[in-house]
Amino acid sequence: MIRVLSLAAALAVLPLSAALAGEQQTPSEAAIETASQAFEARMEAFGERAEAISDDESLSEDEREMRVKALWTEYQPEVAAFTAEITRHAGQIAAEALANIDVEALVADAMNDPEVQQALQNAPAMARGMATNGAWASQDPEQLVTYQLMAQYALDQATDVVGTKEAQAGDEAGEDDGED
Repeated sequence: MIRVLSLAAALAVLPLSAALAGEQQTPSEAAIETASQAFEARMEAFGERAEAISDDESLSEDEREMRVKALWTEYQPEVAAFTAEITRHAGQIAAEALANIDVEALVADAMNDPEVQQALQNAPAMARGMATNGAWASQDPEQLVTYQLMAQYALDQATDVVGTKEAQAGDEAGEDDGED
């Protein structure tokens, strides 16, 4: 568990370090690197203490487990603080990186990709295939009855709306005749 936390911290920062190998670091990147180094040192200290507890044969298994849990509780705020620090700076780094991305160029590159072009050319045929092979094209008698009921319901609804509008128009015409 201890080494996993140290590894996780290192892996969280690795992509940033690799991406920035040839570039000057921003203040956010430097803060993340400093926080990562400090966190890794604290996790190494935690690991050493946890291993010492685990190796202590004078303690029962339950006592070892309780002491490691107490030790973890001691280090938990540092994990939370490190996570908050990384999150705060990662947002700034992401914003800076996104500001330098030419979205139009990325879309243009994607649209010029031969695979994308092929997919766009095949789209009408795929749509026809879905329409031909879809459930609505099935000759299943039960589905046909269901579709007929749905169509009849839609027609009934439309008829009701038209009837209501005609009635309203008739009422308005009758009111207009009475006023003259």
